[in-house]
Amino acid sequence: MIAKLFDNLHFLVAMILFLSGFHTMLAHSNLIKKVIGMNIMETGIFLFFIAVGYVRGGSAPIVRALILTGIVVGVSLTAFALALIVKLYKYYGTIDADEIMRLRGGGE
Repeated sequence: MIAKLFDNLHFLVAMILFLSGFHTMLAHSNLIKKVIGMNIMETGIFLFFIAVGYVRGGSAPIVRALILTGIVVGVSLTAFALALIVKLYKYYGTIDADEIMRLRGGGE
């Protein structure tokens, strides 16, 4: 029974990571916290793919290629999002999404 629990533990950890990142993105209005939540979600997805693609005594080259591509895309997306946040801060003087919407006149 204990071995069966540890067999599915990686799926549980992946789901916890994904859901905590999703909660962070939805619950916080700070844009940097939203980017951090997105990165936590990505980590959960990567762990899920690694867990699904694990081959005992062998290798799964397609999974490795997918994860490597995902990491590159994730880093690029993070850099782009942070650059946009810097531009938003320079223009609006805040990184709070609710405050930016209020300043634009569309948050009411």
